[in-house]
Amino acid sequence: MSTLRPADRRRFLALLGLSAVAVGCGTAVGGGGSGKGGTRTLRYQGWTGQVTPAELAQDLGHLEDVKLEWVGDTISGPQDIQSAATGQTDFGGAFNGAVVKLAANGTPVKAVISYYGADKDAYSGYYVLADSPIRSARDLIGKRVGMNTLGAHSEAMLDIYLQRGGLSATEADRVESLVVPPVNTEQSLRQKQIDVAVLSGVLRDKALASGGLRPIFTDHQLLGSFSAGTYVMTERFVEQNPDTVRTFVTGVGRAIDWSRTTPRDEVVARMTEIVKKRGRNEDVATLRYWKSFGVARPGGRIDGDEFRLWIDWLAERGDIDRGRVRLDALYSNDYNAAASASPSPSAPKATASGTTATATATASGR
Repeated sequence: MSTLRPADRRRFLALLGLSAVAVGCGTAVGGGGSGKGGTRTLRYQGWTGQVTPAELAQDLGHLEDVKLEWVGDTISGPQDIQSAATGQTDFGGAFNGAVVKLAANGTPVKAVISYYGADKDAYSGYYVLADSPIRSARDLIGKRVGMNTLGAHSEAMLDIYLQRGGLSATEADRVESLVVPPVNTEQSLRQKQIDVAVLSGVLRDKALASGGLRPIFTDHQLLGSFSAGTYVMTERFVEQNPDTVRTFVTGVGRAIDWSRTTPRDEVVARMTEIVKKRGRNEDVATLRYWKSFGVARPGGRIDGDEFRLWIDWLAERGDIDRGRVRLDALYSNDYNAAASASPSPSAPKATASGTTATATATASGR
C-alpha cells in the first residue's frame, strides 16, 4: 500500500497530466496502420476478475471482424489512458476528469463512448466499519481514505463531499488519500490500516455481504445518475482507422444496451463464461454480485455536460487552464451507430457544487 502526504495531493494531480503529455505528444500513433481499411485488431488492458463492456461486446459478436488483443491488466484509469496515449494500447478507459486533464496538457486524445457510470446499482461507496465514529465530512479530518488511484474518480468525489461538508482547503488537505489495490481495500479497512474504504462494483457488494460496514456517502448520492468515464483513443488512431473505430464503438454501445435489457442472471452467467474461457487463473466468485455498468444513456452516448462538470471543477481547483480544453474537440458520438439508433432525452444533472444544470448533448465533429 503506497501513501501520498496530503500537502502533496494537488502536486500529484498536476504531475499526472504532465507525465502523460511528456510521453504522449508526438508519439501517440496507436497500433493501427494507415493502409486501406486500417487495423482490425485493438490492443487493450483489462481488469482482473472483471468483464469490461468491450470484452462483453466481443463475446456477443458485436465487434464483427474487429479483434481485441489483451496485453495485460491495468491498475487504474489514468494509467490505462496514458497507455493509449503513448501507443502501448489502442484504447483505454478512465474517469472523465482524468481524460480532461490529459487533454488539457496537450495530449491529442478523443473520447468515443461512455463505458461506466453511477446509478442505483453501480456506484462507488465510501465505507467505514460499523462501529466507526466517522459520520460526517468533518469527521474525516486526520483520517485515511483508501482508493484505487489518486487524481481520478474516487478522489474527485471525496473532494466534492468535503467541499459540500464545509471544509476549507486547509482542512481538506488533512484528509489523507492512500492508494490501495481494489482487491485489498476491504481487508485494509477491516484490519484498520485505513479509516475509510472506497468500494465499487462486485468488490463492494462482496464486502457488504460479509457485514460490518456502513456507508458515509456514495457518488450516486452526490451527483445522481451519470456516466463517469469514457473510452479514449488518440486522434491520429481515429483518423487512420475510422471504420474500425465505428465498428468498435457501435459494438460496445450495443453490448451496454444488451446488459440493460437482459436478465441480470443471464448477464452474470455470460460474464462468468468469458472469464473462464480466457484462462487467466481468475476468481469468478465475485461476478455474481454484478448489477450494472452504470452508463447513463442508451448506447453509451456521451453528453457534453459529463465533461463540462469536470472542466469546471478542475479549473476551479487550479489543476488545468480552462482555455486549453475545447469541449467540442474532446469527444465525439459520430462513430456510435448504437447511440444514434436509440437517442436518449437530456436530463437534469448535478454539478460539483451541488446545483443542477440541464444537459445539452453537443457532439463534436458535426
